[in-house]
Amino acid sequence: MTKPDDPNRVLRRLPIVVGGLGAILLLINRILTPELTESQSRGDVLGVILSAVLILTGLIWQQVQPRSPDAVELIGEEGFILSEDLPEAVKTELAWASHLILTNTVTRSLVVVYQGKVLLRRGILGSKSEVVPGPIFKRVNRKTTASYLVALNLYPGRIEFDYLPENTQGVICQPIADQGVMILGANAPRSYTKQDENWIAGIADKLAVTLQQISFDAS
Repeated sequence: MTKPDDPNRVLRRLPIVVGGLGAILLLINRILTPELTESQSRGDVLGVILSAVLILTGLIWQQVQPRSPDAVELIGEEGFILSEDLPEAVKTELAWASHLILTNTVTRSLVVVYQGKVLLRRGILGSKSEVVPGPIFKRVNRKTTASYLVALNLYPGRIEFDYLPENTQGVICQPIADQGVMILGANAPRSYTKQDENWIAGIADKLAVTLQQISFDAS
């Protein structure tokens, strides 16, 4: 899925174009100048600095993700809850992975279930803390294939995600090997890109290796 078109994409690229053009013109002027004066040298230095600042500004603007017009504020309190009976190394890994996902994707709510136990809830928390696996969850866990519900309100099976904020717009169920599932809730429909999905799958694979060291009774 692609992100919504950015109406300011031309403006975001403008500093890079102007900065690059300025640098080229400075180079041409330097080459064509038969005798370089001290004042021109100072001007060249200033011009190079200004061009570099413009290019850097443009690159920073490229990193700013436009807000989807369909984005909502998820209903719930922000929190970070880790299962207490985990090794410190596992806690660190879960904290690291969840931080990366919440800060680099449109994910606003994240739940990790492994061997029937909720290991982590982070971001905007739903009103329910218990995760009762529904058909989608079980299918993802059984087939170890991710499921992306691009617009949650269109799916009858959305009722099984009652542990996420009630107005969650999109959900990815990402398997953690065949032992668990990572559930990611977004605040806008159709907002995950294919690159996001691949990246999330990579993090889940890394978690699977770390979580092999623990074992729970699914009770």
